[in-house]
Amino acid sequence: MAKGDVETQFEDGRWKNQVEGGERASNTAATKAEAVSEGRRMASDRGVEHVIKKQDGTIGEKNTYPRDRDPNPPKG
Repeated sequence: MAKGDVETQFEDGRWKNQVEGGERASNTAATKAEAVSEGRRMASDRGVEHVIKKQDGTIGEKNTYPRDRDPNPPKG
């Protein structure tokens, strides 16, 4: 991840959003859906990548904002 990207992850029984390079979570949520929504907004506002991890810590999804910055855009 590049510095400034937003990562949504499960840690200590809560879903958290953390900006890469930061030491603390920017916010927490009770559900993954709430955390992903807030993480998406944060990444979009910053114009960075949003990395969404599964509960086991593996990467489940990556989204780049704005979309035209995506180095590997979806085909079709």
